[in-house]
Amino acid sequence: MNCDHDCGSCGENCAERDPKSLLAEPRADSHIKKVIGVVSGKGGVGKSMVTSLLAVAARRAGRSAAILDADITGPSIPTAFGITERPVSRDGGLCPVYSKGGIGIMSLNLLLENATDPVVWRGPIISGTVKQFWTDVIWGDVDVLFIDMPPGTGDVALTVFQSLPLDGLIIVTTPQELVGMIVTKAVRMAEMLNIPVLGLVENMSYFRCPDCGGKHEIFGASHVEELAKQLGIPHTARLPMDPALTALCDAGKIESFEGDWLDGISAALA
Repeated sequence: MNCDHDCGSCGENCAERDPKSLLAEPRADSHIKKVIGVVSGKGGVGKSMVTSLLAVAARRAGRSAAILDADITGPSIPTAFGITERPVSRDGGLCPVYSKGGIGIMSLNLLLENATDPVVWRGPIISGTVKQFWTDVIWGDVDVLFIDMPPGTGDVALTVFQSLPLDGLIIVTTPQELVGMIVTKAVRMAEMLNIPVLGLVENMSYFRCPDCGGKHEIFGASHVEELAKQLGIPHTARLPMDPALTALCDAGKIESFEGDWLDGISAALA
């Protein structure tokens, strides 16, 4: 009803549209086996950290991995990996910058004159930039490309969901009941656009006391299993509040983390 036939700005799942008609092609020299989006319904839940940990877990399992940082106005992936060098151009495209562990990374922060410069852009420009990171970057041979999405269900999420051939989503949340409601919104958007949700990660799930070894659920009891069952999400994981992990992110040494919290989800993405 009242359709203007502009499918690029519409999230409706109507019969008149071929879902594949809006997909953008990567460069001919980019061969990407799987594309996984990492999303959250709200900011501050640790989505970028989970994206980084999943990429590192994939590399440790012997798979080639890359990260497309779609959080244009709040990019933090380069910081987590300690990357400051700028991408170089080749054959009309941009080459990702590689971490010490061999993870290819493309982020707008690597293209700015100063990493602290704000990106004051309107939605269409931001969405176009994310799409260009897919079409113009020379990703090469990649087993799994992770897309670190901005929070929410706005323009960029719609662009990625409709323009990139996503194989699935990982949703990041925290224990608060309010966040569970926001997770449901993200799941419903994925359902509207026929994108499967493969996993639910509860960050800041608990704190392990270094003195007594006890597990303390500071933000309340975990509901991740219950929520995943309710929403039909097959895989879950719980990440602790770990000062050592935070310190590694701040120091650009995320690839040195110790922990198997995400190994189950990582294996399910193989």
